Amino acid sequence: MPNAMEAISASKEIYYPSAEVIANSNVPDYLEVRKKAIEDPVSFWAARAEELIDWYEPFQTVLDKSNAPFFKWFVGGKTNIAHNALDRHVQSWRKNKLALLWEGEDGTQRTFSYFKLWKEVNRFANILKSMGVKRGDTVTIYMGRVPELPIAMLATAKIGAVHSVVYGGFSE
Repeated sequence: MPNAMEAISASKEIYYPSAEVIANSNVPDYLEVRKKAIEDPVSFWAARAEELIDWYEPFQTVLDKSNAPFFKWFVGGKTNIAHNALDRHVQSWRKNKLALLWEGEDGTQRTFSYFKLWKEVNRFANILKSMGVKRGDTVTIYMGRVPELPIAMLATAKIGAVHSVVYGGFSE
């Protein structure tokens, strides 16, 4: 018997949001937003990046096409994904909101608020630092699909190291 997610994925039903859901969304006029993105993608993405991302150093160039097809986005800008994913939300009304919901194959659930996830990420980042991991190092993560996986990934990014996730799902 398929689980709920498999049943939803296999469904051919199309969901149309109600007028109330649309009015309360962050994109009240999807077609207008889409039109702007198509007409001037560079300006569109510059505005989104300035609106939605905290930058330690602002970008000078939105899109560098000089080495196409190897494009560079937000050239000169510096940010940190862990800060944008967690730290800034811990300082806001989202602090106690749900950040991560994990459900195991047996139906077990674990939930993490932004604050709880932030604490776990910081704890793991400090463990990595105590092991000598520093900015620019590469950390290979071999872990199952458990909540500790994104915690390890965010902790690695938080200290400026690079993570490489090894998926062991195909091994015996």
